[in-house]
Amino acid sequence: MGTCESIDCLDILLVEDNPADVELTRIALNEGKLLHTLHVAYDGVEAMEYLRRTGRHTGAARPDIILLDLNLPRKDGRDVLDEIKSSDELKVIPVIVLTSSPSEEDVLRSYRLHANSYICKPVDLENFIRVICSLENYWISIVKLPPKE
Repeated sequence: MGTCESIDCLDILLVEDNPADVELTRIALNEGKLLHTLHVAYDGVEAMEYLRRTGRHTGAARPDIILLDLNLPRKDGRDVLDEIKSSDELKVIPVIVLTSSPSEEDVLRSYRLHANSYICKPVDLENFIRVICSLENYWISIVKLPPKE
């Protein structure tokens, strides 16, 4: 989808180091009916630069939601989640952990760090698309997101 210029358009930050998962997410989002702009950070350091609008991300749009993988290079997703939820400016942005880890320890730690949702990535395309479409429906049709600052 193109750049968000509509009130009903969602800015999504995907923090994911696996190019195949980035492409699957892009395909799944494009299957849905949601007008969106997908921004991608390929590691935890880049995610925080994007969110803090530093470096090459000075003009970055504030995301409406963040899809966060846990196992990332340079800065682990758990550390990214902790940093986001410890920031007065960033903590209002919903963070959906979207990871391959089914570990109960990861689930518990993510919620203790104030993740808004924890979803294990389905391995097949059909279920992955179904999960992303469900996320899309929930976060747009049902949830009232905080206004952009």
